[in-house]
Amino acid sequence: MNKYEILVVDDEVQIRKLLQITLESNDYKVRLATTGKEAQISAANHPPELIILDLGLPDKSGHIVLKELREWYNKSIIILSVIDNEEDIVSALDNGATDYLTKPFRTAELMARIRSAIRRNSTENDESNIKIGELEIDIISRTAKKNNEVLKLTSTEFNLLSLFARNEGRVLTHQFILKEIWGVGFQTETQYLRVFVGTLRKKIEDNPNHPKYIVTESGVGYRFGK
Repeated sequence: MNKYEILVVDDEVQIRKLLQITLESNDYKVRLATTGKEAQISAANHPPELIILDLGLPDKSGHIVLKELREWYNKSIIILSVIDNEEDIVSALDNGATDYLTKPFRTAELMARIRSAIRRNSTENDESNIKIGELEIDIISRTAKKNNEVLKLTSTEFNLLSLFARNEGRVLTHQFILKEIWGVGFQTETQYLRVFVGTLRKKIEDNPNHPKYIVTESGVGYRFGK
């Protein structure tokens, strides 16, 4: 039994109850909050392993709550909201959300995203050697292998792969990736990024046209996983 604790922040009683039943049936401990202020107090007093946060809270925007939590809380935060426009999704991810799901949600997908986010928590501080599926990335020696065979990557391709691997399961926006790899001045060069993602896929994917590692999140960015 894992008994990781999850803080659910949502003002809809039906959603809170559904999430509580679902999470507890999967062996998670659950704490509930209905407002942003209540969520921040709860998280500060008893920091959870993960927070599920709605954007439409009665006292303040979930975007503001997210920003304030990210001033000190460094574990995963999954946004679960009825808001599904691209601007809000990108804003939440750029402000530190680990993932973003829209309501109504599929329970199996939510549980998979939670497992991925918790795995990310546990590996975040041990990133010198990362294994994901058939891939192994050694951050210190700057080498990558697939099925124990060394991949011939350029310096930029390795930087991109290691960024993805360190953020397994998390949606990274185009702007975030461009800033991290090439700098602030490249944050609008999304076509530039697509070219590099395409070449990297050819080297790490069994079928680049149907990738299992670098998955496109349409209009937002990419998710790395297996």
